Amino acid sequence: MGITTHPRRTPLMAGNWKMNLDHLQAIAFVQKLAWSLKDARHDFSTVEVAVFPPFTDLRSVQTLISADKLPITFGAQDVSAHQSGAYTGEISAAFLAQLECQYVIIGHSERRTLHNETDEVVAAKVTAALGHNLVPVICVGETAADLAEHGPSAVPVAQLRAALTGVTNAADFVVAYEPVWAIGSGQAATPEQAEQVASALRAVVNEMLGQDVADKTRILYGGSVKASNIAGFMREPNVDGALIGGASLDIAEFSSIARYQKHVGV
Repeated sequence: MGITTHPRRTPLMAGNWKMNLDHLQAIAFVQKLAWSLKDARHDFSTVEVAVFPPFTDLRSVQTLISADKLPITFGAQDVSAHQSGAYTGEISAAFLAQLECQYVIIGHSERRTLHNETDEVVAAKVTAALGHNLVPVICVGETAADLAEHGPSAVPVAQLRAALTGVTNAADFVVAYEPVWAIGSGQAATPEQAEQVASALRAVVNEMLGQDVADKTRILYGGSVKASNIAGFMREPNVDGALIGGASLDIAEFSSIARYQKHVGV
């Protein structure tokens, strides 16, 4: 079975650096990544490549991408639900928009667990991002305990419903399904598991915002994605790319993931 892509959805390979690489390392990394993909004649119109550096790197990455006209896109790893004011340490969507960020990750499992972000907080952040024309990458996923108790897709579906509260059908957003039990474990979900949940998530978008939005919304899989397993996920009709953690810090591996159509027998 070959890889097919929906005509309205350009696959997105998104590298979440998490708390890695300072701004100098970020400059060197993005340069090398761009060179690697250029040398491989990567067609960015067929597979989009985005990086998500720490806040302190964003200005440097923006300057480099703008000056060298690199075809890589970028975003932030989080955003405040607030516009401005007495919120020490917070970063507003307005600030990110001024840095030409295209995307922002919202509701990553690490934010939900380590920072106690609720569905309500995630929904407020989605609204804040959309208010400044940022594309939210809305993360949903279940723990091993959730999976055992509720079965596949129940928790991600509930999280997505909550996140889309207040979103209109004019909004542009991405959904990232990350089974918490697979993140950093080396044990990825199977393509069939990813497809089952991605299909259920697309049904939620369809129900809440209509078929047109559901058809154009990209749904990513995240959780121990590697060059050796990406093609399997991309064969599934409702999986439109990946949110990549550790592997996105390895230029050869990340480049290989982005070029999945070329290097894997499909």
